[in-house]
Amino acid sequence: MDLTAYFDAYARDHRAYKGGAWCYEDGCIYRGLECLHDATGDDRWRAHLERLVRAQVSADGRLAEFDPSAYNIDNILSGRALLYLDRIDGDPLWLNAAHRLADQLETHPRTRSGVYWHKLRYPWQVWLDGLYMGAPFQIGYGLRTGQEALIADALTQVATALEMTYVPGTGLHAHAVDEARKQPWADPHTGHSPAHWSRALGWLAMALVDIAELVGPVRFAPLQADTRALLARLDSLRAPGGLWLQVIDRPDLEGNYVESSASAMIVYALCKATRLDLWQGETASLLDTLTATVLQGEGAGTRMVEICEVAGLGPFEGRFRDGSAEYYLTEARVADDAKGVGPLMMAVAEGHRAAAVPLGRVAAGE
Repeated sequence: MDLTAYFDAYARDHRAYKGGAWCYEDGCIYRGLECLHDATGDDRWRAHLERLVRAQVSADGRLAEFDPSAYNIDNILSGRALLYLDRIDGDPLWLNAAHRLADQLETHPRTRSGVYWHKLRYPWQVWLDGLYMGAPFQIGYGLRTGQEALIADALTQVATALEMTYVPGTGLHAHAVDEARKQPWADPHTGHSPAHWSRALGWLAMALVDIAELVGPVRFAPLQADTRALLARLDSLRAPGGLWLQVIDRPDLEGNYVESSASAMIVYALCKATRLDLWQGETASLLDTLTATVLQGEGAGTRMVEICEVAGLGPFEGRFRDGSAEYYLTEARVADDAKGVGPLMMAVAEGHRAAAVPLGRVAAGE
């Protein structure tokens, strides 16, 4: 299976996930293309990235349908592409656009413990997803603009969130915590959501290794022990086929399945952690297992399968998501979703960087 051809065709045919509005789903593809370009130097990835991002940024730096007053931390993720394009070509447009995202963060509501709310409509809640959406951008922006306070604030927020979400009984982190203890899904004592969703932990693992790379080992030192512990725990939870289940610590749960997006995220995090000396493990076979399992078909028929389309907590589209293990199994599974393909690009780019897996042909899945 030719991964270059698959990713090239996917980027060529990609259409804005939410009809053109600035959103994190497109940001997953942007991040994947950034990683591929940075790892390989192949200008096709840069061309795809610039074309897709430019379509969502006006000449004066406005972002398509971006509403900062929604205080949605998800919307910050795509800003990493702006910082990358600023670095590689210096067009002032990109930094001008990034300023608008930084402006949202200046007034973004926080929990009493100082961590950004996930969204305005999710008050007092910290979700693992949001740590990936916001902190790496804030750190990258702080580095680019020389604002050390932004870097320190992001690192403090992540450390606080790790403590808030940690579940001693499982050695993992809850998908979310409600500091106010008011949500029906929240444990009245801890505020934690009840089950461990693998993609939430994938977002967290990616956030930690990306932050480690951005700030370097000295500044990352306070987060190092928690990061090592999380990666080791994730490694221990591989399903028999070598990847990770939708409800990551419940192999006994009827209907539980290997979820592709989380598996790609965790493989990316482990591969990158090896490069950063945060985890010691064999990654070539891990990448082989990932690509052989999550990709099906050949040529133009290649698809990334078994991706959970969306999952969350609380009311959504007329139903209530209670965060139970059983709930996570009710969400639709789709193919070629950006939340899976983007992290797969990232994982393969890390494999290329480590010379563990070439970016060309790999074994095809059954």
